[in-house]
Amino acid sequence: MASSGSGERARHWQYPQLPGVDLLRARYVRKTFVRHTHEHFVIAAIADGVEIFQHSGSDQHAGAGTLALVNPDTPHTGRAGVPEGWRYGAVYPSPGLVAEIAAETTSLRGAPGFVSPVLDDPYAVGLVHQVLRAAEEGNALAADTLLRVAVTRLLRLNGGPLPQRETRSAGARIAARARGVLEERLADPPTLERLAADLGTSPFALLRAFRDAYGLPPHAWLTDARVRRARRLLDAGTTPAEAAVTVGFTDQPHLNRHFARIVGVPPGAYQRERKNVQDPTVPLLVPSWSWQTRQLSRTYGPTTGESPTPPSYGTPSGSASP
Repeated sequence: MASSGSGERARHWQYPQLPGVDLLRARYVRKTFVRHTHEHFVIAAIADGVEIFQHSGSDQHAGAGTLALVNPDTPHTGRAGVPEGWRYGAVYPSPGLVAEIAAETTSLRGAPGFVSPVLDDPYAVGLVHQVLRAAEEGNALAADTLLRVAVTRLLRLNGGPLPQRETRSAGARIAARARGVLEERLADPPTLERLAADLGTSPFALLRAFRDAYGLPPHAWLTDARVRRARRLLDAGTTPAEAAVTVGFTDQPHLNRHFARIVGVPPGAYQRERKNVQDPTVPLLVPSWSWQTRQLSRTYGPTTGESPTPPSYGTPSGSASP
């Protein structure tokens, strides 16, 4: 787990038995996340402290017992809301997995997403932390069960169709073309003036159109895209130094700085966790059928008067240390 002298620590990893899901445990005090996006959903369960994150043009406050919920490709930031920072666990399920769960357990139509960026639900917070503990213990059945229960609950409490991007306007079409050019020239992008001229518009018109379409100016979107590409290269075994140059950063320290401000851990720590594989000799811990039934019934039950700690198979709730 990456740490610093400030007491900050974070672990960003994957569990092979939960394909398409990233996992995170972290405590941050001075960490500031720049405006960025994720390809996956963000389901962040706050255990202690307060996180402030900008979302849809306003600051959102997520304190202990609440969840910060961000849909894919939605620009947002992150910073501490109190001097002691915040401690949380997060799961990042893929859009495909969330859509699969929604189709099976909800009446939502179209691509599902979250309506409100902050939800006060201590029970779901406990479920998220139990997913992480089950993954750490190699308990595949519990991790998968709890993840599906948590996502179902959150969709039923706070779900709706994802907003569709408007692409009919001339500005939106220009922004899409600009994005295509930047994707092709990730390591060697044109200047804003050159890009605008090639697309038959002015620099400021392109800047406005791009920000309207993607929530970020072109240069910030490019950094975000480079970090995404670097993650894929690191997952494939490319060294951080090689990945940095490949995606267009000057060197590894340049990658390190931007990677940590978006992902939350340095690229070296990120890659080391990706190389860790669960020991196949660890026995599978199987929660009883009655326990699973209780979990599922709570998903659809009333949301008031609930205990903040879900039934456990021996896994601490959100109060567990990351």
